[in-house]
Amino acid sequence: MSDVMEIARLGLRGDGVTADGIVVPGALPGETVRAQAEEGTRPPRARLDAVLTPSADRIEPFCPYFGTCGGCAIQHLAAQPYSEWKRDLVVGALARAGIAAPVAPLLDAHGSGRRRITLHVRAGEGGPQAGFMAARSHALVAIDHCPVTEPALHRAPEIARRVSRPLGGGGGKPLDVQVTATAGGLDIDIRGHGPASDRARQALVLLAGELDLARISLHGDVLIVRRPPEIPAGRSRLVPPAGGFLQATAEGEATLARLVVEGVGKAKRVVDLFSGAGAFSLALAEGHTVHAVEGEAAALTSLDRAFRDTAGLRTITTERRDLFRRPLLAPELDRYDAVVFDPPRAGAEAQSARIAESKVPVVVGVSCDAGSFARDAALLVRGGYTLEAVTPVDQFRHSPHVEIVGVFRRPGKKR
Repeated sequence: MSDVMEIARLGLRGDGVTADGIVVPGALPGETVRAQAEEGTRPPRARLDAVLTPSADRIEPFCPYFGTCGGCAIQHLAAQPYSEWKRDLVVGALARAGIAAPVAPLLDAHGSGRRRITLHVRAGEGGPQAGFMAARSHALVAIDHCPVTEPALHRAPEIARRVSRPLGGGGGKPLDVQVTATAGGLDIDIRGHGPASDRARQALVLLAGELDLARISLHGDVLIVRRPPEIPAGRSRLVPPAGGFLQATAEGEATLARLVVEGVGKAKRVVDLFSGAGAFSLALAEGHTVHAVEGEAAALTSLDRAFRDTAGLRTITTERRDLFRRPLLAPELDRYDAVVFDPPRAGAEAQSARIAESKVPVVVGVSCDAGSFARDAALLVRGGYTLEAVTPVDQFRHSPHVEIVGVFRRPGKKR
């Protein structure tokens, strides 16, 4: 039986929440809705049946899959309250960590759209189906295209279906197909199948030509490169390793790199921790000497190649190191004038603790998770740093994910 509920606020995942904590996906603050409670859920949830009194901030979602597909959380909220909600995710996380810091308005970095998506492929009636998982479910929502991506990725579901066929079409092991839009064309990495037969590998090589793909790989094992899958990084042209990390949008990467460069200021020697393939290192090397530290050898190889192919940069040196198990210690960090760190979503707790023990004048932290950023920031603040600027960046539009750039400084230390 449905109940009438009043929605008090938006939750951390973009769901409506009543005053007594019932989560109602699809509802907005100030709305009166009819919803049916779901049994056995924690926190308590209710399925939205009808909006009785809509919010003035409610807009029509643009995607036909919204509400079924689990990819986007909040296409039904107008732009201004959406921006305020996303900024408040950062403000709230810092407050819970006991940190007072100025948080700038949300910067929109969606640009032309997401440049990479990972599609799930499963067997279905009539052949392989490609799409995303439904919210809180393992059920596949097959799609024709994803409208939040760059136009070049609109044919990604059809490509995912085609390249799955030599591997069983998702009928044996479920497949994940990562599709990236690059300057050289689409870059495909297939995961979930395990080792493939020579016949299947040859069929994928032939498909790369039929579908005009730049590169195709299996679990990072490159089968063929027809054109280098280059990603512009400032003046450089970076070829990331197959399946390697990449910022969600080109505009997002450019915005984050600009904020990082501005944050380090006049520092001469910069260490870039969790550097990945080095988009920040390449931007920093326009005016700074950079030491890039990363655990993945292939990413450092890509960075070194891009550095050597770009004239006029300052020196970039590289070091392969697992910063989770063996973070740089304070004496090592003290050689540098600035630290930049951009860890995975889980954050950099061990490394942040070592940075807090150092004498480095300025630290720029980048994160895609407000909670782990606030935890790591608290370590730095307890170590004597001041968090003087925080900028939230929206390259994951319509999702509850937000990118963050924070600038920390030791009092009395100059840039």
